Amino acid sequence: PDITVVTPVFLDRDAQPTWWVASRGHHADVGGITPGSMPPLSRLIEEEGVLLDDFQLAERGVLRTAALLEQLTHARYPARNPEQNVADLIAQIAANEKGSQELQRAAAHFGREVVGAYMAHVQDYAEEQVRRSIEALQDGQFECELDNGARIRVSIAIDHVTRSARIDFSGTSPQLPDNFNAPLSICKAAVLYVFRTLVDQPMPINAGCLRPLHIIVPAGSMLSPRYPAAVVAGNVETSQIIVDALYGALGMLAASQGTMNNFTFGNETYQYYETVCGGTGAGEGFAGASAVHSHMTNSRMTDPEVLEGRFPVLVERFAIRAGSGGPGRYRGGDGAIRAIRFLAPMNAAILANSRRIAPFGLHGGDPGACGTDAVRRADGTLHPISGNRTIAMSPGDVFIIQTPGGGGFGPQASPREPPSEA
Repeated sequence: PDITVVTPVFLDRDAQPTWWVASRGHHADVGGITPGSMPPLSRLIEEEGVLLDDFQLAERGVLRTAALLEQLTHARYPARNPEQNVADLIAQIAANEKGSQELQRAAAHFGREVVGAYMAHVQDYAEEQVRRSIEALQDGQFECELDNGARIRVSIAIDHVTRSARIDFSGTSPQLPDNFNAPLSICKAAVLYVFRTLVDQPMPINAGCLRPLHIIVPAGSMLSPRYPAAVVAGNVETSQIIVDALYGALGMLAASQGTMNNFTFGNETYQYYETVCGGTGAGEGFAGASAVHSHMTNSRMTDPEVLEGRFPVLVERFAIRAGSGGPGRYRGGDGAIRAIRFLAPMNAAILANSRRIAPFGLHGGDPGACGTDAVRRADGTLHPISGNRTIAMSPGDVFIIQTPGGGGFGPQASPREPPSEA
């Protein structure tokens, strides 16, 4: 449920935009078949919410509120709280306005030519830093399986003469009937992320990072699906496996939890969405981190006091899942345990991976523990949840999520050699 707002920036009396600013926001709900717009069982993109395709949000400085509400409320599965969507989009417009003002202020102070030149310098610098990091890499390939049986296969070929890399996802599973397809932009973002992490210099992520990288993704595969494929798990789940596969091919890092553990609940009044932290993979010289948001998650969790104040739920337990990280010379990070007690009738949904296939260890390290999900009813009976699904929650019921641990790195130390920890 991400919406991007793009705003042109005009300097002086230019007829065409000089620059563009943009803000991308994950909305609490944009419709779809479940509250929170993260349905575990969607098969078509329309089941995941209202699709805004190049919609003009404002005209001559005035928000097109009526037209926007028409879009949000007249889809097959309309937004449940369109006024909230409008308020959030106004905030995105305000963010863009701030960016526009700062660009115009810089241009007024330094001149547009200087500002434009430094934009190019930033990209040129990023390109050079990525090329330097590529010099130390070697060819590799790796394959990761998802819980649904789909496979992501990647081979990385390094050209040390041109200091470039060819990242080829040929052999990856075809487009899927479920929602674990990832748009091509998600695949490119995962590649960009991994290669940015190889640069040990302060540097903003930008298009220059991609110049040394030749990315090959077969059209019609799960990483480049065709409309109207469902894709809601692509951003939050498949992206994590792409990252793990890339680190595996580079031989650098064991798998992290391989999921964002997307948890949504709500009804016609309340809608809430969160991702739940887990363990990260270990690497050469360091153990994985425990109970953190890993790789592509890019979010934080709501404070318990705020969550309980705004929604009829109680955070019954939130703790590190001790021992869930994979053993190895460097141990994988532990996952987390999160239990939410419901105080009103609502539907809850879990969209996650690494429930069947454990996060892999690397170079002799052991895998981390798989995640588990369950509901403990008010009468005390425990009902494990298999796979991604939506379930009705009654007052007193508790939804329990145990997130995966990260994989270990390297073989475990011999009895005479103490294990290494970060």
